Amino acid sequence: MKAAIIAVGTELLMGKVTNTNAVYLSSVLNEYGVSVLYHITVGDNPKRLEDAVKSYMDEVDMIITTGGLGPTQDDLTKEIVSKALGVELVLDPVLKTEIQAFFKRINRNMTENNIKQAYKPTGSMTMENGHGTAPGFIIEKDGKTAVLLPGPPREMVPMVESGFVPYLKEQHAEEITTVWIRVFGMGESSVEDAIQDIVKTQTNPTLATYVREGSIAIRVTANGASEADNMKCIQPLVDEIKARLGNVVYSLKDETLDVYVGKLLMEKKISFSLAESCTGGMIASTLVGQSGISSVFDRGYVTYSNEAKQEELGVPLQTLIDHGAVSEETARAMVEGLRRKNGSRLCVGVTGIAGPGGGSKEKPVGLVYISVYFDDTLKVFKHNFHGNRTRVRQTAANFALDHVRKMIEGK
Repeated sequence: MKAAIIAVGTELLMGKVTNTNAVYLSSVLNEYGVSVLYHITVGDNPKRLEDAVKSYMDEVDMIITTGGLGPTQDDLTKEIVSKALGVELVLDPVLKTEIQAFFKRINRNMTENNIKQAYKPTGSMTMENGHGTAPGFIIEKDGKTAVLLPGPPREMVPMVESGFVPYLKEQHAEEITTVWIRVFGMGESSVEDAIQDIVKTQTNPTLATYVREGSIAIRVTANGASEADNMKCIQPLVDEIKARLGNVVYSLKDETLDVYVGKLLMEKKISFSLAESCTGGMIASTLVGQSGISSVFDRGYVTYSNEAKQEELGVPLQTLIDHGAVSEETARAMVEGLRRKNGSRLCVGVTGIAGPGGGSKEKPVGLVYISVYFDDTLKVFKHNFHGNRTRVRQTAANFALDHVRKMIEGK
C-alpha cells in the first residue's frame, strides 16, 4: 500500500510551527507495511488543498491529512476531502452530544461554530478525540482511503494509537514484527558499508537505517503468519549485524542512548555523580528526565571556572597551572575529587573547549576530555569533536554516556 501525508496549515508554510506529525506518521505507517511516497504541506487554501488531494489520490492508495478539522471558517479539510471524494457531510447527533459533553467537562460554553465539527462524511468511520473537540475520520471510497486527523500532536498522536493503528492492523493480513538495532559511535555511511551486502539482498526481513538523536537506528522488519515465525527470520539477521558492528550496538529497542544508560544505572543500582564543565549540565539534564533516576543519582556539579574545579572538586591549583583546565590531568583530578567527596560508584567528569573561541593550535576547539571512574577503574578519554558550540557540547555529553555504558558492561 502507498500513501501520501498532507499537512494543512498556513502556519506550517510560514515556519511558525514544525511539522513533526509527518515524521511520526511515516514511522507508524512503515511499521504496518505502508510506503509513504510524499509529504505535502498546503496552506489554508481550499482550491490548493482540493488539487493536492485529487492529484495525489490518483497515485497512492491512502491520503492522510493532519490539521484543518477545527471549528473556524478556515478549517476546511473535512469539507474539501469529502468534496474531492464525492462524499456528502451529514450532522451526526452522537458527535454533537460528545462535543457538548467535552465543553461541559472543561466548564466552557460551546459556541455555535463548534457544531461544524459534528458533521461526518457519509459512510466514514469515526475516530474519537479524547484531547479536543475535533473527531477524526476514515473514508473508504472506490478502493481509496482518506484518513483525516487533527493537527495538534497532543490530539493527533493519541488518535492514531487508539483509532488509526487498529484500522491498519485490520487491513494487514499478515503479522508485522520489527526489531530496532540502536548504534552509537559509528557514522551512518560506515554502518551501511558494514551491512550493505545484507541490505542489497533483503527480501523478508527488510532493513532500513535512520539517523536518530545523534545515533543510528537500524530497523529490521518481517511479515509472516505470526510474531514467532517473524522472529525466526529476524533473529539470525540481528545476530549477524551485531557481530559485524560489535560494541557500537547499545540496544535492541528503539530508545535513545541516555534512556538506555539511565535504565542500566537503575537496574544495576549504580550510584553516580557528575562533574561537568563544557557540557554545562547536559548529561544531568538528559538523565533526570527519567522517572526513578533519583534512586541512583547523587549529585551533579557544573564546575565551569577554575575556581569551581578547585573549590568543589579539589582539583589542585598546580594541575591547572601546569596542564590547563582542558587536559587529561584535570579531567582525572575532577573525578578523583568527586569520588573523595561523595563515594559514588560511578563518577563522570567532562572538560573541553566548545568554541567558537578559546582554541589554540595545541588545544583546538572541539578538544574534550571525558573521565569515568567506575568502581576501581579510572579512564580518561580524549576526543576532538567538530561542529558548532551546541554540537560539540551535545556530542561530548553523548560520548560520556557511551563511555559509561561500555565500562559498566565491560566492553
